[in-house]
Amino acid sequence: MKIKLFFSALAIGLLTSCGPSVTITKTWTDPSVNGATVKPFNKVLVIAQLKDDSTRRIAEDKIVASSPRGNFIQSYNYLKPSEQDENLVIADLLKDGIDGIILMRLTDIEKSTSYVQGSTYYGGWGYRGGYYGGYGYGYGTPGYYQEDKTYYVETNIYDVKTNKLLWTGTVSTVNPSKLDTTLDAIIAAVKTELNNKGLIKKEEVKK
Repeated sequence: MKIKLFFSALAIGLLTSCGPSVTITKTWTDPSVNGATVKPFNKVLVIAQLKDDSTRRIAEDKIVASSPRGNFIQSYNYLKPSEQDENLVIADLLKDGIDGIILMRLTDIEKSTSYVQGSTYYGGWGYRGGYYGGYGYGYGTPGYYQEDKTYYVETNIYDVKTNKLLWTGTVSTVNPSKLDTTLDAIIAAVKTELNNKGLIKKEEVKK
């Protein structure tokens, strides 16, 4: 099975200290896949099914750019919208030497409401008119309700020749604000998970 190259490519994305917080919520690996058996894909088609075409292109470009061998291909440059027959698409992939697929997709957006507790500060003790007396004052911010959005992004790795799912993982991120840093964080989180499972060899991780 040929997935080591993709695992290595994910190692390129790194979390920065100011990046968004992401969490791996669940993963699954085909039982036959391990660090000793995997082999590199020859070519990999990258498909990002996100909220719109612009986001899709940005995500695909970012994953393609992370390939250490330069053999990843954006789906927006390859797939023909008019071709809907899955068997014909697979035949074209194999004819063009594409044996791996990375599919990243937004699976859910979960809304929740939370209460942010207000805070009060006290200060000011003083001397008044020849006698000691205390006086004080208070100030602060009121509590409020806020709506949070949790985005769930799933990444799947397929072997084209066997039409088999090799690995899948879901990442969650709360209230992401910047697309670039969020995608970097997702890639890094997936890379860390694969590394922990021994599916990325340390010598393959480029600095």
